[in-house]
Amino acid sequence: MTSVVPEDRLSDESDSAARTAISPKPVGPAPVGPALVSPAPVVPEPGAARAAGSPEPVADGATAAPVSRTHREIIRAMSGLMLGMFVTLLSSTVVSTSLPVIVADLGGGQSAFTWVVTATLLATTVSTPIWGKLADLTSRTLLVQLALGIFVLGSALAGLSTSPGMLISFRVMQGLGAGGMTALVVIVMADLISPRERGRYMGLLGGVTGVAMVAGPLLGGVVTDAFGWRWNFFIGVPIAVVAAVVLQRTLHLPVRRSKVRIDYLGAGLIAAGVSALLIWVTLAGGSFDWMSWQSAVFVVGSIVVLVAAVFVERSAASPVIPMHLFGMRTAVLSIIASAVVGIALFGSTVFLGEFLQLSRGKTPTEAGLLTIPMVVGLFLSSLVIGRIISATGRYKRWMVIGAVLSLVGFALLATMTSHSPLLLMGIYLFVLGAGTGMVMQNLVLIVQNEIAASEMGAASAAVAFFRTLGGAIGVSALGAVLGSRVGSLTAEGIASKNVPPAQLSVLSDGLPEPAVVRGLPDPIRSVLQDAFAGGVAEVFMITAGLSIITVITMLLLRERPLGTRNAVELLAESKSTS
Repeated sequence: MTSVVPEDRLSDESDSAARTAISPKPVGPAPVGPALVSPAPVVPEPGAARAAGSPEPVADGATAAPVSRTHREIIRAMSGLMLGMFVTLLSSTVVSTSLPVIVADLGGGQSAFTWVVTATLLATTVSTPIWGKLADLTSRTLLVQLALGIFVLGSALAGLSTSPGMLISFRVMQGLGAGGMTALVVIVMADLISPRERGRYMGLLGGVTGVAMVAGPLLGGVVTDAFGWRWNFFIGVPIAVVAAVVLQRTLHLPVRRSKVRIDYLGAGLIAAGVSALLIWVTLAGGSFDWMSWQSAVFVVGSIVVLVAAVFVERSAASPVIPMHLFGMRTAVLSIIASAVVGIALFGSTVFLGEFLQLSRGKTPTEAGLLTIPMVVGLFLSSLVIGRIISATGRYKRWMVIGAVLSLVGFALLATMTSHSPLLLMGIYLFVLGAGTGMVMQNLVLIVQNEIAASEMGAASAAVAFFRTLGGAIGVSALGAVLGSRVGSLTAEGIASKNVPPAQLSVLSDGLPEPAVVRGLPDPIRSVLQDAFAGGVAEVFMITAGLSIITVITMLLLRERPLGTRNAVELLAESKSTS
């Protein structure tokens, strides 16, 4: 039986580029099927073919012809990955503008309103490192298909829900599938492309991520108005099915068959600790005060469980999150920056939409359209800087510039009022998007460049995990700051503008919905619009302060040469020398 040794491809820009095939060598067990390789030239080491396959034998006599992948073929494979990533990310934001309609239809009150969003985010966050660990142990192609299958089933059932409990349960299922795609897309890219060439493709992925995060509320508003809220869930089903079909036809990776060894105790402790933390930041300030015995129970309990998880992971033979990552300078800096970027990305999209609707009187559709400058900035910077990094091999300067631009963008948005020109806001958003695009996906790239191939899945998922965790915690915490600030500014405005007592009845149940605010008479309407604008400005100022951390971490990075071999080749080399 023979296996495939990756071929040397001299050029990835044209299908007609010269390629030199390496003759397959008889070795032990190997998979049947082609392996995607990096566009960088490689010199196979003895035994390299074994890394592409399984330690367990396949059918006797099975052979596979040597194959290499061109730039076009990699793009075809990535099209399915990006489509799957887009639709799963979209699921977390598309319901934001339709939540009032959903709750009014199914009932459940404010609690249901909160948990329809939180359930997906919680499941995504908790499952991400587990998917990453599985990717180091078994077939990554199979895992991608499984994640998409779980997401499709959850989406279809969510659209058929008849009660808040059903909807929340199926949103958890959606989140599990989304967590798989969040972890697996960047891991599969490491198998396909070397770090030196990965920047240009990471740029595409960063653009897709930004578009999905920002376009979700816009699409949700349009779909709800035109077809009803259930289509927010149904619309993702055919897209995910198409992604699965494309991946089945284009994604052919070496099959990994290792004895599955998962640290179940560590995984359970991580899931429990993170869940307690996210539930606390979701409920605090609403169901109970931030400074209360309930908060103390959640916080202390979460800390105790997570500390226990660290001890378990340190001694586990196959940890879900390798603890030695936290001894690597690049990994630690990337994880810190990733958490802050998560706060920035989630916070800006959530609070910006509310600002445009409440303070500027825009509809959900108009609010979504006004965020397009941020999408354009993120997409262009991800694409252009990714190509520059691939061409030069230098990344630190661009990541520092991106961190500074993000800080400047947030600081500029903090100057916005309810009367600021929208054109000016568009410029600020473009700056913020451009900065985020330079940093976000490259944080994964630089960790993948330094980690061992055998731990590529766990390490890549760890960066994505902390980005999602940072976003979840950040949005809840910043939301509490926003609510407190809006309350104090509203009280000040009522006193200074002598609002008639008859107009104060609209505040009996808290801050009214945007549609209600637009129809209110002056002066109560201007008081609420100014108060919310002031609250959002404070949130953006806090986020600008947090962005200083990102700038510092980027300055502390030690730039290292980007590798010219993909994960399959690196694993082959490590096994041949072991």
